[in-house]
Amino acid sequence: MGECAEVRSRDGTVDVALPWRPMHASVRLRLPTGDLETLYAGDLIGRTWAAALRLDDPDVSEAHAMVSLRGERLWLLALRRRFSVGGKATDAVPLAAGLRIRLAPAVELEVDEVTLPDAVLGLEGPGLPAQALPGTCSLVFDPHPRLAPGALAEARAVFWATDGRWRMRLPGGESTDLEVGGAVAAAGATFRVVTIALSTAGQSPTRADDRGPLRIVASFDTVQVHRADGTVIVLAGQLARVVSELASVQQPMSWEDLARPHWPHLDDRDALRRRWDGLLGRLRDRLRESGVRTDLVASSRIGLVELVLREGDVVVDRG
Repeated sequence: MGECAEVRSRDGTVDVALPWRPMHASVRLRLPTGDLETLYAGDLIGRTWAAALRLDDPDVSEAHAMVSLRGERLWLLALRRRFSVGGKATDAVPLAAGLRIRLAPAVELEVDEVTLPDAVLGLEGPGLPAQALPGTCSLVFDPHPRLAPGALAEARAVFWATDGRWRMRLPGGESTDLEVGGAVAAAGATFRVVTIALSTAGQSPTRADDRGPLRIVASFDTVQVHRADGTVIVLAGQLARVVSELASVQQPMSWEDLARPHWPHLDDRDALRRRWDGLLGRLRDRLRESGVRTDLVASSRIGLVELVLREGDVVVDRG
């Protein structure tokens, strides 16, 4: 049977024990050439060098779409440009075998297979509740520990998936396989590799902290987030300016374009990234504490940041 792993929900309870095996939510896509490509949750599709699936077509955006785990399903989410399914343009679609997705006039992808395991691999430790590894990501401290997308220069540990296995590298160390129950020592703390039930690992449009559509009034130095229950959350200063900028452009922006106005004289790009990660972390903490979904401001693996609006959300730009 092999080694057994505990599958944990986010409240820490053990749901079930099962034989250990590599755990990845994945989709296999058939390309126009007939070739098959497997993508994992968090992977990008586009022309950029950082995309897991690179498509050399002028009508495909650099960061066109992203595979995302939401609830217990894999979705394809539009980023810089929409795609069409059944002749209708859309921003999001759940992935299922046989589905045909047209990214551009000459680029149609067909879903060949979707793999959804019982559980996915995650990390937990002091100040970091059990969190699924979203793809290539970094353990950073700013000052609290969190998993940030991408392999960052300031990372205390970097995690990624290769050939069906999860891998890890510590600063100055060699790459090693991740094992359930294994320890990751970073910044004087010890984190544990755990498994998380798929039902609690992904984002969901019906999470408990959602309270219906949002009305976002952006006025540059202040932002009001009106919840459907009548509660108003006020953001100010740097937090408000980030949301206001995204509300103004209504499209993904690079983290550097958002960060530079806050620290215009900081020449060290790595230091600027650390400041930005800290600012984004504070913004998400503020949203979480106020009962607003933290994915309202989303960051992709290639450093694009955007305001994610759901059906019924309204943005009023008074900047």
